[in-house]
Amino acid sequence: MNPATDAEHLLRELAPQVLSALLRRTTDFSAAEDAVQEAMLAASQQWPRDGMPDDPRGWLVTVAGRRLIDEIRGDAARRRREEREVALGLPLAADHADTAGDDTLSLLFLCCHPSLSAPSQLALTLRAVGGLTTAQIASAFLVPEASMAQRISRAKQAIRAAGTRFEPPPIEERSARLVVVTQVLYLIFNEGYAASSGAEAQRAELAGEAIRLARLLLRLVQDARWAPRDHTGEVAGLLALLLLTDARRPARTTPDGLLVPLAEQDRSLWNADQIAEGLALVARTLGTGAVGPYQLQAAIAALHDEASTADATDWPQILALYTVLERVMPSPVVTLNRAVALAEVHGPLAGLAVLGTLDDDHRMAATHRVDAVRAHLLELAGEPDAARAAYQRAARRAGSIPEQRYLAFRASRLAPPAS
Repeated sequence: MNPATDAEHLLRELAPQVLSALLRRTTDFSAAEDAVQEAMLAASQQWPRDGMPDDPRGWLVTVAGRRLIDEIRGDAARRRREEREVALGLPLAADHADTAGDDTLSLLFLCCHPSLSAPSQLALTLRAVGGLTTAQIASAFLVPEASMAQRISRAKQAIRAAGTRFEPPPIEERSARLVVVTQVLYLIFNEGYAASSGAEAQRAELAGEAIRLARLLLRLVQDARWAPRDHTGEVAGLLALLLLTDARRPARTTPDGLLVPLAEQDRSLWNADQIAEGLALVARTLGTGAVGPYQLQAAIAALHDEASTADATDWPQILALYTVLERVMPSPVVTLNRAVALAEVHGPLAGLAVLGTLDDDHRMAATHRVDAVRAHLLELAGEPDAARAAYQRAARRAGSIPEQRYLAFRASRLAPPAS
């Protein structure tokens, strides 16, 4: 990896930490985020020229703090005084090495403020902590980009109006906020594991950050003084799901970047340590309390990872788990996955019948996923012409270039021979 790429990854990792530092000084979320973006831009221009500072986070906090002061203070004398405070490393830059992880978790909980609707909480956190673009967040929510931009803007205004300080949430709010935090980490991981747009198939730094924060979150909820009731099972299930899924990442692409479907992956490339840790988490927590959606998804991932070959996969058990998951957490994406599992157990026509129930679901109108799964099932059903057309539709609608290439490749394999 070259120095420019290293610096880019570091800036992505530090952005939520620097935003957390600024939010200790102001409730103006938009002003703080703008200041962080300006500091990041300054770093991207200066560091390649002048070299990376010894304390990158402290440098960013100082520069962002000055930008924030310039924004919210009009009096020149006061601005100079406060700039000196920032430069002296007062609360903004203190103890950053020890508190960076906790600060990022605190930022997560701040974004999940009860004055916001659950979708707005998710969107704001993905923007502030995950560093996702508005387009990427809109894709995850299956809504137009303009609608998502408005939602994020309103969320920032609501945080400011509430006068929320950067501090742990009250005990009575922690359970509700924790639900959103786990959703956010899951979505950040998904964007890292399978990028929804752009030239890269995956963004390993995003997936790694989601796993890191899930570890911190698990330690947090294991402290009985923090959680009003036991959340350990679902948070452990989330961490297990991320580990078991990320373990397959080394086999997801060919050397030239072409996606490799699960059934065709070289399983010797899977990360055995991550699989072992994920399986241990599932074994320790599954069935010890109320089973939630992350534990169910982790159990499904475990069945995939335990299979030595694709043919050895326990599809009947996976289908049973998806059926339960659809009752616990109904969503078109779960239905889509259940259709695949059903096809593996009862044949592609059964899967296609379930897939047909999503044709009029407006939530799937902005995604290529239904066409991609339909193409796969039509191919299995021996309908090459219909499968090719579905692959081509999916390729046209996919936002990720690697996915476009993969789907176009699958379509080309089904082209009739030249006469």
